[in-house]
Amino acid sequence: MQSLGGRTLDWLDDAVVMVDQTRLPESFHMIRISTVPDLVAAIRRLSVRGAPAIGVAGAFGVALAARNCGVGNSAFDDAVQMIRTARPTAVNLAKMVDRVAAAASRGPDAVLEEAFAVRDEELAASEKMGIHGADLVTELSGSRSSYRVLTICNTGGLASVERGTALAVVQTLHERAALEETIVLETRPLLQGARLTTWELQRMGAPNRLVVDGAGPYLISRGVVDAVLTGADRIASNGDTANKIGTFSLALAAQHADVPFIVVAPESTVDMATPSGD
Repeated sequence: MQSLGGRTLDWLDDAVVMVDQTRLPESFHMIRISTVPDLVAAIRRLSVRGAPAIGVAGAFGVALAARNCGVGNSAFDDAVQMIRTARPTAVNLAKMVDRVAAAASRGPDAVLEEAFAVRDEELAASEKMGIHGADLVTELSGSRSSYRVLTICNTGGLASVERGTALAVVQTLHERAALEETIVLETRPLLQGARLTTWELQRMGAPNRLVVDGAGPYLISRGVVDAVLTGADRIASNGDTANKIGTFSLALAAQHADVPFIVVAPESTVDMATPSGD
């Protein structure tokens, strides 16, 4: 990550470079991707995951397609479609692929420039989400010296290039010396919480505790948690939110216990073409 300035995904020397999340936490490995099929394979095997990060990866994938295939031809169009459909869950992927591909009429350099704009917007959004989210935790949970929060899956820099969404809030609270503890759900079956979130929290020096998924609602009901923080794969135009399995039970427990339940996501995760989650 040092070669990327602390980012988990970026464009470097005409290729996409990323942390291979499938190998964490046992080993830290960066992979260099220079072809569209390899990028699609990385998305499908979850070497890169998290809605914002997938969107940025897709944006850079279009830049790869423009460099390797040229623009304004069927090979470019086929490559773009391959990237666009690599993973259907997160709306960010298709949205950012379409946005960057629309710059193809101005040539490959314009495509790469637009991909950089996508990356930079996500970086700025992560910073702002951390600030606004930490302020909201303070507002909704009452003024106190520190807060204990609960989160599910992985929503840090691994999921959004740098800092994150829900975990950006945790990081900002920690930087303000206002984080008592982060309770992390293991997040079965792929254990993104146990493997990735605890790894990121340990790297930032933030206090954390790993618990089994089924313990989350109970801990909320017993008053152990001051706020629940989650990310989102997709947010419908009415605010309905799709996220990791297990999030719904946390929302119900938070409602029952009158604990703030905060979804943290960038505008790129909002799908205005989907009216609701029904």
